Amino acid sequence: MVQSPVGGKPKTAEEYAQSALEHVWIHSANWQELATQKGMKVFDHGKGALLYDVDGKEYIDGIAGLWVVNAGHGRAEIGQAMAEQAAKVAYVSAANYTTVPAVALAETIAEILPGDLNRLFFCSGGSEAVESAMKIAKQVQVMRGFPKRYKIIARRGSYHGMTYGAMSLTSARNETYFGPFMHGVYHVQSPNNYRPQFPGLSGEADDIACANAFEAEIEYQGPETVAAIIAEPVSTANGVQVPSKAYWQRLREICDKHGVLLIADEVINGWGRSGKYFTIEHYDVVPDMVTMAKGLSSGYAPVAGVAVRDSVFEGFKEKGDVALGHLLTFGGQSVACVAALANIDIFKRENLVQQSADKGEYLKKQLEELLVHPTIGQVRGLGLMCGLEVVKNKETKEKFGKDSKFMKRVSELFDDKGLLTRAWDTIHFAPPFVITTEEIDRMVTIVDESLTTAEKEFASEIGQ
Repeated sequence: MVQSPVGGKPKTAEEYAQSALEHVWIHSANWQELATQKGMKVFDHGKGALLYDVDGKEYIDGIAGLWVVNAGHGRAEIGQAMAEQAAKVAYVSAANYTTVPAVALAETIAEILPGDLNRLFFCSGGSEAVESAMKIAKQVQVMRGFPKRYKIIARRGSYHGMTYGAMSLTSARNETYFGPFMHGVYHVQSPNNYRPQFPGLSGEADDIACANAFEAEIEYQGPETVAAIIAEPVSTANGVQVPSKAYWQRLREICDKHGVLLIADEVINGWGRSGKYFTIEHYDVVPDMVTMAKGLSSGYAPVAGVAVRDSVFEGFKEKGDVALGHLLTFGGQSVACVAALANIDIFKRENLVQQSADKGEYLKKQLEELLVHPTIGQVRGLGLMCGLEVVKNKETKEKFGKDSKFMKRVSELFDDKGLLTRAWDTIHFAPPFVITTEEIDRMVTIVDESLTTAEKEFASEIGQ
């Protein structure tokens, strides 16, 4: 029996699974799949890089929830800080006021961010952060005297969230259920080291061509109509694609030339995941805005934000009677801000960002040993943000596809052996920064064994 929270009636593992099936809407799984699997996972507790379900089975959290739990599970000190703040004051309206924790968090983040990214607009999650950044960009352009600048350009293969505007930027969006999407959104090529986007080019040359595609689209649309471009510094959604430094520096040049705002979406990338606090730091570029969420509190509370440069906020100072036409009820909620502050304190005290860099380098070397598999085409990554490109044929680079029987079998084997991660066209590795080298070795061994088993079962399809 497992005790329910806040004095609820204890339940068996089976009772929890059945209750979840009947009452919890699991966000990205279909009901039939959940109802027919061995049993819905209901987790009870975690510690470090490990999670334990209500049956007591141990799993390595190979993707930190969803690139979220950077500081690791079971951080009692974060919960204690939240409880103390809740006893003082949990909420005041973000429309007209702020709190001591929100001020402290904004100041702390501003000190960490590169350049003059000094002002924070707080919200609750990554999609809200992206929505906020879009609205800020559009209003700023109007206030600068460009009322026709409303268009946003993103990248193919991108992921920026699931609220309506954010999904409009996400190229892998569901047209069947939710289209048509927000007017004025366009997509261009995204850097792909494994599959170059322009014939005859590769490496940095292909990256620069992808950057120039933004300029071509800006000029085609008309610079006077484009408000901003948005991109992840490292595109996890596109298979953990790590562009060259020249790519981001070219984007900065293009935006400066055409008066377009540059938004770096660090919702997944940020807070140490790449071995620096913010992945954009690898490129020696200061964007106009940075979105953040996930690792900001390591998942202990829903908190997110948009950081903007002084130049972006300047118009609101000059036109002192104009406010941003945007409001989110839980922006800067004080308990969530305290969770983020306690999380950042752990980052500093335990040097977690450097741990991400060092352990990420170790993980990548271990993953490179898996290139002997006929289904692994490439290893990519930066810090504890790595991926294995899975292919049916190394010569043609043909994919299995995330919904293929092969990938579903690989995922099933991971689950059986106690590894939680996302195995789609790319197998993702993004564990908490506190993962040990022994746990990294165990994680890679599980992948090695699972691939070997699946490759034997699907031998007739591989290399064809």
